[in-house]
This record gives sequence, structure tokens and C-alpha cells, in this order.
Amino acid sequence: MQSPQPSPADIEAVRRDMLRFAVLQLRDEAAAEDAVQEALLGALSGRQGFEGRAALKTWVFGILKHKLADALRQRQRTVNVSALSEEDSLDEAFEVLFKTNGHWTGESKPRTWEDPQASLEQQQFWRVFEACMTGLPENTARIFMMREFLELETEEICSTQGLKPGNCHVILHRARMSLRLCLEMRWFGGDKE
Repeated sequence: MQSPQPSPADIEAVRRDMLRFAVLQLRDEAAAEDAVQEALLGALSGRQGFEGRAALKTWVFGILKHKLADALRQRQRTVNVSALSEEDSLDEAFEVLFKTNGHWTGESKPRTWEDPQASLEQQQFWRVFEACMTGLPENTARIFMMREFLELETEEICSTQGLKPGNCHVILHRARMSLRLCLEMRWFGGDKE
């Protein structure tokens, strides 16, 4: 049985999402466009190796992930994160969620999510997740994506972004908490768009 071969049109269909993701990571439209083009060329030239075990978008994003990680490693740009003023409001929002002993307040306690695995497979979930990501401060979203989607190690993120490990962990914590709260309200809480 022959493996399913994605057409060039199939691969181009995911280009828009790839470009948005690349711009978020690289903060440079020209560099993002270059990375996306390289990933698409890699996908087109290697499409005979696509066996259909993963979704086409997952496969192409895997190629892009490596291109972005390479671009970030080459850059070694320093980002000033000492001015976390836009993220300071996140701290205030989180303070009301916890008692002084560090435990959740009754009304803030996480709800039991119904079958999260099934939710992850739904396209609508990813639209809500993307909306939640858009609500994060740009630097917070970038650091989160580097760690969780590009799977870069914390040390590598710190090096490329000019962060201290403690700052990186705080940013990642804030991102996860913000995404969790947003998903609780907009997806798991039943307020699906």
C-alpha cells in the first residue's frame, strides 16, 4: 500500500499558520518568511518520506520547528526583560487565586476537565488556544512557544533571549497560569466560541 503523498497545495495551506508562528518566534517578518520557505521547501522535497502517521500540519510544523531553533541559535540576540511592567499585572491577577498558605481559594480551585485528550483533537480547541496565546504579552508568548513548541532547553532559551534562569522560569509559570485560566474560562468552562 502506497503512503499518502501531500500535494504542494496541501502543504501551502498550512503556510499562513506557519508564518504567524515564525513571526512570533523571530520577531522579524523577513527572517520568519525565510524560515517558512525553507521549511516548505524541505517538506516539498521530502514529501516522499511522509508516511501519513501524523497529520500533515504536524509534520510540516516539525520541519519548521527545527528551522526556527536553528535561526534562534544563530542569532544569540539579547532581549531586555528587566522591564516586565506588562507582566506585573499577571502577578496581581494570580494573587487572588491563592490563600496565604499557597493553596487555591475555593472559587479558584481548578475544575475537573472532562476528557482533555478528546478536546485536544478538536480544531476549535486550537482556535481558542491561539486566542489565549494572543492574549499573552508578546515576550511571554515567545518564551512559552520556545520551550513548549520548539522544545528548546531552558538554558538555550536563556542564552538566546538574554535571560537568567529564574526570570525564564517565572515567565514560563506566568504563561502556563494565564493559558490555564484562559482555557478554563473559554474552553473547559463551557464558554466555547
